[in-house]
Amino acid sequence: ILKTLNSWFWWENIWMPINCTWEHFVDRDGLVFPKPHQLYATIPCAFVLLIIRFLSERYVAIPLAKALGIKNVRRVKPQPNPVLESFFRECSKHPSQSDIQGLAKKCNCTVRLVEKWFRRRRNLEIPTVLRKFQEAFWRFSFYLASSIAGFIFLYDKPWFYDIWQTWVGYPFQTLLPSQYWYYMAEIGFYWSLLFTLGIDNRRKADFLAHVVHHLAAIGLMSGSWCGNYVRVGTLVMFVHDTADFWLEAAKMFNYAHWEKTCNVLFIIFSIAFFITRIILFPFWILRATLYQPTYYSTTPVIAYFLFNGQLLILQGLHLYWGYLIFKILRRFICLK
Repeated sequence: ILKTLNSWFWWENIWMPINCTWEHFVDRDGLVFPKPHQLYATIPCAFVLLIIRFLSERYVAIPLAKALGIKNVRRVKPQPNPVLESFFRECSKHPSQSDIQGLAKKCNCTVRLVEKWFRRRRNLEIPTVLRKFQEAFWRFSFYLASSIAGFIFLYDKPWFYDIWQTWVGYPFQTLLPSQYWYYMAEIGFYWSLLFTLGIDNRRKADFLAHVVHHLAAIGLMSGSWCGNYVRVGTLVMFVHDTADFWLEAAKMFNYAHWEKTCNVLFIIFSIAFFITRIILFPFWILRATLYQPTYYSTTPVIAYFLFNGQLLILQGLHLYWGYLIFKILRRFICLK
């Protein structure tokens, strides 16, 4: 069954233009092609990034937070109580008055002590400002580094200025070392975000949107790697990263209560977001993936619909986040 599913998944008609097979993508004559098995390297890369994150948060973010005036607030831990802990985890973090009275009798203590225990236990679940700052610092560092690296990798490439060049010579476009490392780092980063979803600061408004975004990003980048859509893929990654580090910088100064700096950075982020995600992505990237391939092939492969479907999902998320950003800007302008 697994062999059958594997043969179906790697069927040439899904990934390759007509009259192309996987045998055509053996390295030869100076041409190097991306290979699906290379994606296994993204998992070790994710763990390397997690180690870098731990070190940077501990030895760079914490001293920087202290320099900006952010204090590490130590919360009082409640006394160990297996009965209350079990109820907190399995039943409710906000017990009713009748539940509190029943727990007080079971633990042979007063109602006030049970209420105090649950209040302290709930406080432990809330991330401190320092923890939020550390997380924002890590994302800021990665997005800034990836944006700089992406620009260095792309600025001298013809497809960075002429989007039509992404399809010239396709599918026999050689893989550059810079493209390999760019992909490994980006996919590894989103794997690391998925691995830490349970311990990172949980966003109430758009937690599900982040999960969908991470999964779609990993699927899209992995699929574009297998189908050798690397040129378009690097442009998609660059467009996404160039706005994000402004948002993380705004968060960092917000936690430090540098209000004016935070406001300026958020306005810069909003401008960058609307330019890259609402204008460039649909009218530049999607135009190159939806419209231009029809000039090079009269029979689009199945991957054409799969990749464009995922790109349209990302654009839907862009519109959703753009709506949230617009609401914040409106409140900022109208309510000062």
